[in-house]
Amino acid sequence: MSIHARLIKRLPPHNDLGAFELNVELAAEAGITVLFGASGSGKTLTLNCLSGFVRPDEGRIQVDQDVYFDASEGIHRKPQQRRCGYIFQDHVLFPHKTIRDNLRFAAAAARGTRTHGLDRHRRINELLQVFELSDMAERRPSQLSGGQKQRAAIARALVAEPRVLLLDEPTRGLDARLRQSFYEVLRTTKARLQIPMVLVTHDLEECFALADAVYLMESGRFVESGPADAVFRRPKTAAIARLLGIYNVLPAEIEALDPQRDTSRLKVFGFHVEGTYLPGHLLGDYGFLCIRESDTKVFPLHTRPISNQVELRVLSSTPLPAGVRLQLEHGIAAVVSEAEYAALKGSERVRMEMPASRISFAGRA
Repeated sequence: MSIHARLIKRLPPHNDLGAFELNVELAAEAGITVLFGASGSGKTLTLNCLSGFVRPDEGRIQVDQDVYFDASEGIHRKPQQRRCGYIFQDHVLFPHKTIRDNLRFAAAAARGTRTHGLDRHRRINELLQVFELSDMAERRPSQLSGGQKQRAAIARALVAEPRVLLLDEPTRGLDARLRQSFYEVLRTTKARLQIPMVLVTHDLEECFALADAVYLMESGRFVESGPADAVFRRPKTAAIARLLGIYNVLPAEIEALDPQRDTSRLKVFGFHVEGTYLPGHLLGDYGFLCIRESDTKVFPLHTRPISNQVELRVLSSTPLPAGVRLQLEHGIAAVVSEAEYAALKGSERVRMEMPASRISFAGRA
C-alpha cells in the first residue's frame, strides 16, 4: 500500500494572515511518514487534502491504483469514499455515545468495507481487546483518561479497516507517560496493519520516536525529505539544520581537502577544525559547520587544549532534568552533566570540542 500525491492549494489573505500556498509532492509507503514543521507551515492542510476535507486547486492523489483526486480529470472522492482513518488533535469522540457505540457508528458509516453484521461485531470486540478498552467499552468519553481517549480514537479510526491512517498531532496535551504509551500502541498498529500512516507533529522527539520517513515542512513547501536517519544525520543546508532545532550552526571556511585521507579542515572563529572529506566543495568555500548539540563536549579553559576545539564565551546556564544547558555566544548551545557543570562553574569562557566524525558542512541556503 502506498500514497502518491501532488498538492497545490491556495488560500487568500484572511484577517491578519497573508495569502498562503501549499505546493508539495508526497510519497508514503507502509509505515509512519512524519510531516515535521512549525505551526502554520501547512502540515494539517496537507492531511485535510489527503482525507478529502479540503479540495486542492491542482494536483493528484493516488492510493495504490485508486485515484482519490485528479484536478485535470475532475475527480474528487468524498471523505467517506476514501477509507482514510483520521485521528484529530482533540480525539473527536461522540460525547453522548459509549466507546462501543462510537466504534459501531464508525463501522456502520463506512461503506464498501468488510465490517458488516457479525464481522463488524467481531471486529469491534477485537479492537476493544487490542487497545485494552474491553472493560470500559460502556463508558462515555468523559469517563476516560487522556490516554484511554487516545486509544479509543485509534480503535474507532481502524474499525472500518482504513487503507491510510492520518494523525494530526495525536499526542498533543498528553503527559510524558501517556505519550510513551501512545507510541507503543502506534508501533503495534503499524506492525499489524502494514498501511501508510501520515503523522503531523512539530515535536522533534516524536519524530525520533516514530518516523520511518520524514518530510521537513516550511511555508507550504517540503524543504527536505527521506528516511528519518538520513534527514536527521546530515542536514543539507544551514536553514534545515536550524529548522530541526538540535544543531549548532557555525560559520566556516574550507581550508583544506584531502580525498585520499578522507579529511577536511575548516576555519571556525579563527580556530582550525578537522572533519571528514567534503565531496562537491572547493578550497575557500564559505558555509556552515553543523553539529548536534548532543555531540559536543565542553571543557574549562585551563585544561590542555586538543584538536577540534573552539573557545566561546558563556552567556547563561539553565538546569535540565538530564543536566545543564549552557548558552554560549554566537547562538551556540551545549548540554553538560551536573558533574561537568560543577567543573565549569564560574568560567567566563570554555572550550567546545566537536568530534570530526560528527561534523557536517552545509551551504548557505
